[in-house]
Amino acid sequence: MTDPIADYLTRIRNASRVKKRIVDIAHSNIKLEITKILLDQGFIRGYKVTDEKPRPIIRIELKYMSGFSTPAIVNLERISRPGLRKYVKVSDHVRVKNGLGIAILSTSQGLMTNKEAKVRNLGGEWLCAVY
Repeated sequence: MTDPIADYLTRIRNASRVKKRIVDIAHSNIKLEITKILLDQGFIRGYKVTDEKPRPIIRIELKYMSGFSTPAIVNLERISRPGLRKYVKVSDHVRVKNGLGIAILSTSQGLMTNKEAKVRNLGGEWLCAVY
């Protein structure tokens, strides 16, 4: 697999479109950090890391609005890819859906949202957009 982050986003996107409550994803540190950001921003209900062999799994519980009809995550979009990296300067902060969504950036101080990076005056690689 050349792009594990794109696979992570695709699994969540597909599970929310078919209205699954739980999705399992292979564990890695960057996927776990993205999951923590999604939880902090209210896009998922919760997550749990299982100690299954040979590789741990991140079990994500998806969040739906108004019962079980509308997913909280409307779209996940991979911006920076292995073939074409996208970087954001400190002065050129991005806005997703006019501030309703978030951008996840990989900065020198770890992964964070575009709003947090703006407060900390940091730039970095624009990994994905969530709305």
